[in-house]
Amino acid sequence: MRFTLRQLSYFVAAGETGSVTRAAEAINISQPSVSSAILHLEEELGVQLFIRQHAQGLVLTPAGKRMLKAAKESLRAAHRLYEVAGEAVGLVSGPLHIGTFHTFAPLILPELWRSFTGLYPGVTLKLTADSEGALMEGLRRAQIDVALTYKSHVSPDMVFHPLAIMPTYVLLAADHPMASGASLSLRDVAGEPFVLLDLAISRQYFLSLFEQSGVVPQIVAECADPSMLRSFVAAGIGFSLMTSRPLNMCAETGRPLAYVPLERIGDDAASMTVGLAMLRDMQSTRLLDAFRQHCEATVRTGAIPGMCS
Repeated sequence: MRFTLRQLSYFVAAGETGSVTRAAEAINISQPSVSSAILHLEEELGVQLFIRQHAQGLVLTPAGKRMLKAAKESLRAAHRLYEVAGEAVGLVSGPLHIGTFHTFAPLILPELWRSFTGLYPGVTLKLTADSEGALMEGLRRAQIDVALTYKSHVSPDMVFHPLAIMPTYVLLAADHPMASGASLSLRDVAGEPFVLLDLAISRQYFLSLFEQSGVVPQIVAECADPSMLRSFVAAGIGFSLMTSRPLNMCAETGRPLAYVPLERIGDDAASMTVGLAMLRDMQSTRLLDAFRQHCEATVRTGAIPGMCS
């Protein structure tokens, strides 16, 4: 065998991104190194892995698709050797790829990263922030190892480990007349302009709360970026709903915000459960178990890293 695991990893990066440029950026290596690794594998294995298209980048050939799957399995087997060695001496080490939402990425993950790598300095973490659908597909394709996500809509082929319950808040500009309330219902803000967080799960969840309350939202703006949404609300353009309440109670513009708890809707609490999702058929590892146990000890209802208690 005259190719290396490093060359396999470069090929996997190119296969997943469909571009030498994006692959090089993803693994922090030069583009010529990625191109050279692909050419070497094609010559060594005697098979064409990609069709080079100027406009569309790299397109995997049928053989390339099979090779991509086999290469991932080989890399996982190689990482398993490190885990076996680590288990023999009681170490937790190796790479761990975590996926999460754009709303969680700047809040929870930096604190988890700091505390987990502080306990296990031999661990190398990688983070992907994406939509719910992309995270689930990333787990199925073994592009990520674990996803920090909501319980809702986790598919049957996933295992979900709950960590904390996140209440829903009515987000208002700090100078809004109702900002000082102990709690609010959607009927209290009926008729007020509403700024909708336009992310798949969040959008569906927040609109369902209006439906359950018998209130029609007066949507004036839709934002896929949580920071933009906070700035809109802080400017007085409208109110919004959020389950994440950052320690920083100001928008990116510096204007202050108020997070008022949303009252129960009927018999149901307005809340979401956050936890870890993993592919059911994927064998757990010592590293994954250590991360899950660390999250269970660190992320709790009322005490979520990066958020107000």
